[in-house]
Amino acid sequence: MSTELSSSHPHAPPAAGAPTDSSTGTGSAAQPPPGPLGAGRISYCGVADEAAADLAGQLAAVRELGWQQIELRTIDGIPLDLLPGPAFARAAARITEAGLTVPVVASRIGGWARPISCDLDQELAELEVLAERCAVLGADRVRIMSYPNDGLPELEWEREVLRRIRVLARRAADLGLVLLHENCSGWAGRDATRALRLLEAAGTDSFGLLFDTGNGAAHGYRPLALLRTLAPYVRHVQVKDAASGPEAPEYRLPGEGEMAVADCLRLLLGAGYRGSWSIEPHLAVRPHEHYRAEPAHCRATFAACGQALRRLAEELAAQDGADWQPTVAGLEFVPC
Repeated sequence: MSTELSSSHPHAPPAAGAPTDSSTGTGSAAQPPPGPLGAGRISYCGVADEAAADLAGQLAAVRELGWQQIELRTIDGIPLDLLPGPAFARAAARITEAGLTVPVVASRIGGWARPISCDLDQELAELEVLAERCAVLGADRVRIMSYPNDGLPELEWEREVLRRIRVLARRAADLGLVLLHENCSGWAGRDATRALRLLEAAGTDSFGLLFDTGNGAAHGYRPLALLRTLAPYVRHVQVKDAASGPEAPEYRLPGEGEMAVADCLRLLLGAGYRGSWSIEPHLAVRPHEHYRAEPAHCRATFAACGQALRRLAEELAAQDGADWQPTVAGLEFVPC
């Protein structure tokens, strides 16, 4: 399956910042999100349930790294939308008290446990709850995937995925949310052409892409090849690294695997990406495998991954001259 598009392909994106001719048929959904190539920052972040199951441990792990953002997926092993109301209210208050912001929350919509045969009403119900909770958290972006197949012929799978994305994107727009599709499990998880078709199907600014630098190890593609096409559309980044193993990927610290993480991050900076780089180590926690190591190991590997990301980012900043100023919490763009 091809992961790269030539510049003559009808769905190939323009260079970052270049105008797009609507007559190509890509429509407004294929336009890169607006934003200057200069001003802005990169903020370090983390999917903190990989540091600890409980919120206190998650907050402590992020704060110990000196970061100002936390990406939420589960608290006490419970997905955010299923957390009882009083428990969620307490969690939101503690996040605010810790001085942290939430750029993205992870949903289960279209994910590895939600095949194309699942109930769409269930997906919409989760979205409704997350919209309410995002409003409390001050977040507006929700991670989704694009539905693993469940026995449908390829064409039927494709049609149903695109139909669902249209429905979900319209509802997200009504709710004031932006859905971000991750290059993971599902119809469009490992193919740039399909990811662009999701953008076309959504047809709204309330849909974009989340790029994970390490998912190619598990899904059989080179992340950098995918990113060369999709970089202008990326609105959130998760950072992990891995190497090929005899039976499964072997996850490693950023920069120590085979996923060309430094090259991916460099490409994103060059394409004008400004936002969060959020670690999702998979070193001690892998939800899709129902695996969680003992708590001390989870905390230690999360910290090591965060420190490795910071070293990698500072190396990139040094290579880019004086335009990027490293801080504990990220990179600040300071033009010469």
